[in-house]
Amino acid sequence: MEYTIQKLGALAGVSTRTLRFYDEIGILKPARINSSGYRIYGGAEVDRLQQILFYRELGFSLERIKEIVTDPHFDGPRALKEHREQLLDRRRQLDALIANVNQTIAMHEGRMTMSDTQKFEGFKQKLVDDNEKKYGQEIREKYGDDTVNQSNRKLLNMTQEQYDEVTRLAAEVTETLAAAFQTGDPAGELAQKTAELHKRWISYYWPEYTKEAHAGVAQMYVDDERFKAYYDELQPGTAEFLRDAIHIYTGFKQE
Repeated sequence: MEYTIQKLGALAGVSTRTLRFYDEIGILKPARINSSGYRIYGGAEVDRLQQILFYRELGFSLERIKEIVTDPHFDGPRALKEHREQLLDRRRQLDALIANVNQTIAMHEGRMTMSDTQKFEGFKQKLVDDNEKKYGQEIREKYGDDTVNQSNRKLLNMTQEQYDEVTRLAAEVTETLAAAFQTGDPAGELAQKTAELHKRWISYYWPEYTKEAHAGVAQMYVDDERFKAYYDELQPGTAEFLRDAIHIYTGFKQE
């Protein structure tokens, strides 16, 4: 079946202005232009638009979506399966958060009791959601959906004792890194202690630890401006210092 731009927009719930923009940037071209000058879209374009909207819903940038859907090796059915897994994972996360809110309401109304561990489930969920919003796309592209989903589940399943420990470790990494930076020696005792603490911290999140992945994360702290700004906020050059310390610690320097 074929659609004019107006009919496709109405079908998909997007504006004709959006469809024209997609045409301009090359992410969704019409199948043809008819004799009256109207854009005409066919089945392939409908499928492409569906994929674009899926990726938009998952928070991908238009630039990244264009790279994906215009890749000559793009596999539509496989992409749909990946969309499904990500949406199911999001639903599980939202269900957990809703359940936590309902429990809290019931507790305040005197209908149930709630353990201290249960009270913090919502905060762990928020941490997962915030991380997904800020870094999810880059992390998933670098390490894959399975690894990220396992990491999220590991965080959500932490006991309160584990969550307290990982929070304490994060603070200790920051404190030790600041002291190590003042020495100027990424191979020094304090810097290597920082790398060890960082390893212990990330191990709470990762399905399994590898030196190669640890070195890769350290490099990302430098390459990604958001991570770099976070570490360099108090002292410029801290991200590079941490990267160098971890590369020395792991013995694995990324090229």
